[in-house]
Amino acid sequence: MAWLQINFFSDCLRRLVPLKVLLPFALGTHQPEKKPFKTVYLLHNGIDDYASLEEIARKMNLAVVIPFCQHAFFVDMEASGLMYSQFIGRELVAFTRKLFPLSCRREDTVLAGISMGGFGALHNGLKHYAVFGHTIALSSALVVRGIIESATDGKLGGLNQSFFETVFGDLSLLHKSDKTPEVLAKKILENSDCPLDFYLACGYNDLLVHENRKFSMYLKSIGFPHSYEEGPGSHEWHFWDNFLRRGLERLFLPQKQKLSFPC
Repeated sequence: MAWLQINFFSDCLRRLVPLKVLLPFALGTHQPEKKPFKTVYLLHNGIDDYASLEEIARKMNLAVVIPFCQHAFFVDMEASGLMYSQFIGRELVAFTRKLFPLSCRREDTVLAGISMGGFGALHNGLKHYAVFGHTIALSSALVVRGIIESATDGKLGGLNQSFFETVFGDLSLLHKSDKTPEVLAKKILENSDCPLDFYLACGYNDLLVHENRKFSMYLKSIGFPHSYEEGPGSHEWHFWDNFLRRGLERLFLPQKQKLSFPC
């Protein structure tokens, strides 16, 4: 295994962006790597257990790319010119594929995210569905419904409103914006012939579980293909570690090789 730390200048974000890249090189063994590598782009800055990621990457022969880009839900913020979605869906993928032996096939490319990164994974998995064949969203910060309701009722505080307007634009138009996952999911379902694979999970004791359930129910109501699971845990790495494994093993491990872990 090899961890690499890289800084590269992003035109979309107009600054240097640090990356951590995990490559499953089989150094000192007789087991050749299967290149090009299938790849997981993971949106979460606060990783607690790199050893766990190494185990997952080694057993599944996966590369893992973690961008540290001071995210704001990973949407394009047109007013400020910070284009997070374009960075994730185009620039980051193109740069890492050029630099490393990563597969260019859609079915070998996974976008995963946790919390705000879970929202970012959903948004960009939908927006860039031609790039990412699979999306894994854990404990997603699905805050848009609450923002719309609070803005309509005039209950958003000045500081919160300013922040959300910076991220999402005109809040009075958010209910029909593609920055609202429900809007984007329906649009993609109506216009895409690509197979869609979305895996969502949230802990029973997570404060975000109710919004995640509502979103899964909405996807089910419009016939959007997805899997949704819940399990013991709250907003913590122990839960995310377990369900990141679940989400990945359903894609890349034969049934008889499933990793064992508590859930």
